[in-house]
Amino acid sequence: MEWRRRTLLSAGAALGLAALRPAWAGAASLAEGQALTGEQIDLRVGHSPFRLGSRTGHAVTVNGTMPAPLIRLKEGQQVRLSVTNDLAEDTSIHWHGLLVPFQMDGVPGISFPGIAPGETFHYRFPVIQAGTYWYHSHSNMQEAMGCFGPLVIDPAGADPVAYDREHVLVLSDWSFLHPHEILSRLKKSPGYFNRSRTTLGGLLSGDDGMSVAERRMWGAMRMDPRDIADVNGTTYTYLVNGAGPQAPWSGRFAPGERVRLRIINASAMSIFNVRIPGLPLQVVQADGVDVRPVETDEFQISVAETYDVVITPPDDRAYALVAESVDRSGLAVAVLSPRPGMTAEVPPLREVPTLTLRDMGMGGGMGGAAGMDHASHGQVDHAAMGHGSSGHGTTGHGGGGHGTMDHAAMGHGGSGPFDHAGHGAHEMRDKSLAPPGMAVGVGVDMIAPAPADRFADRPMGLEQAPHRVLTYAQLIALNPGKDPRPPGRTLEIHLTGNMERFMWGFDGRKFSEIIEPIALARDERVRLVLVNNTMMAHPIHLHGHFFELVNGAPRGRQPQKHTVNVAPGARVALDLTADAPGDWAFHCHMLMHMHAGMFNVVTVRPLDGAQA
Repeated sequence: MEWRRRTLLSAGAALGLAALRPAWAGAASLAEGQALTGEQIDLRVGHSPFRLGSRTGHAVTVNGTMPAPLIRLKEGQQVRLSVTNDLAEDTSIHWHGLLVPFQMDGVPGISFPGIAPGETFHYRFPVIQAGTYWYHSHSNMQEAMGCFGPLVIDPAGADPVAYDREHVLVLSDWSFLHPHEILSRLKKSPGYFNRSRTTLGGLLSGDDGMSVAERRMWGAMRMDPRDIADVNGTTYTYLVNGAGPQAPWSGRFAPGERVRLRIINASAMSIFNVRIPGLPLQVVQADGVDVRPVETDEFQISVAETYDVVITPPDDRAYALVAESVDRSGLAVAVLSPRPGMTAEVPPLREVPTLTLRDMGMGGGMGGAAGMDHASHGQVDHAAMGHGSSGHGTTGHGGGGHGTMDHAAMGHGGSGPFDHAGHGAHEMRDKSLAPPGMAVGVGVDMIAPAPADRFADRPMGLEQAPHRVLTYAQLIALNPGKDPRPPGRTLEIHLTGNMERFMWGFDGRKFSEIIEPIALARDERVRLVLVNNTMMAHPIHLHGHFFELVNGAPRGRQPQKHTVNVAPGARVALDLTADAPGDWAFHCHMLMHMHAGMFNVVTVRPLDGAQA
């Protein structure tokens, strides 16, 4: 599919592309769509054909549609969602971002046994929040086959966001390859789907922007600077509400209206950069929680995140919403127009980004636009953790200098990694840099020497964009947080992997090797510090809780999220109140990373009426 030329797309051409389009996706306004509402909602998980262009594949759907039906609830209500399994294998539904009793969370083997073929499970819980969320299977990669849908909760009182019309936009990635086959190919060859690798021709022409010294360093580390996405447009078609870019989904507006777009990234493996050329975007909500409005021109949405934006199209013309894959291998497209049949011009794909020193956790490369480091927010009390403090300040594990690297203290004579290519590889593969408690076997192929706070950094590939780009540092909670206490302790968790073997885990261990869950006391206030020792982004999701990003926001206004994209070579600090007793999944939401081992359980005790 060639997208490097400018293409005119017809908003009316979507008819017949996907045989299983939900009614809500075709409405001129979300209020006119057919949402499932009320105190009793019935869902059936089954098999359905899915047609894309001239090909038909096999999907796992809810009530026969992909995406699944829109569920619309009201804050304060009670709901029972009855899920019947029409498959020949177990299934489940997880309510992503919803605060529910852990027995209702829908993770087989953690919170309940799963739903066997022919059986019905009744999820019952009070609705105690508002915002934009979604739901999906947590069984056997069914999520990648279409088992996902949007969930909107209207606030009990007045909505702080003023708008005249709204649309739900569910982004996803679709492949005619079964997800188990995709994972099998990645295990055999992690670069199997990568068609953007650097070449000799690129070196000679200078098109890839790399010097000989940089290439020597990458070669010494046996790593690929274009390894941006594990699975990309070579096998995925990127969809909006089940429609591909050749015949895009279309939504209506009237010129001058304030239109709320509820954007959900329900993809299995794809991070998107989202923009509407010619229109500013006012971000009003992140992961279902209201934030102070931020006007921008583009934002990155990682797997499992949601963003609500308000647009005000002034003209009687069509606009293209473009969700460009982070590795620039394809686009998802939607058309917003006053009338059916109008066309919108879609921009060509931009240049493929290249990983930098900062993505290797070396503290170099592109920094945030404001040069912010927030070191004081992301410090880890190693003494309190039993690690001691000596020796960590130079490797990025403590002190205020985690954004730099003291080469002299490491015996490197102060030279930068590009001054001698071998040292870059040596620093990253020096297992002596591993903190106590990390398993440093075959599952760890690198240690980030100087991981940095990257909340103020522009996201991957957007560092040099000529327009405004949203960063995590710009998010400020609209309402004050519920727990003003400072954290009582800090837990540091390392995201680790072996990219050549497609092995992923926490602290060097995959889930099958982890014996102990992450234990938190009920109502404990804790700071989680996540250190990404890999060159891949990892959207980390904690079930049953929201955490606060320690992003430099004013006291009490740190934004709350349920999923955070941890950039390559980054360290992020999250403040968490463990107020939900039970056992909760904690994992990377890249589906293949989770299945390859980046998964654990957070256990919060005591339970209600129990002491253990």
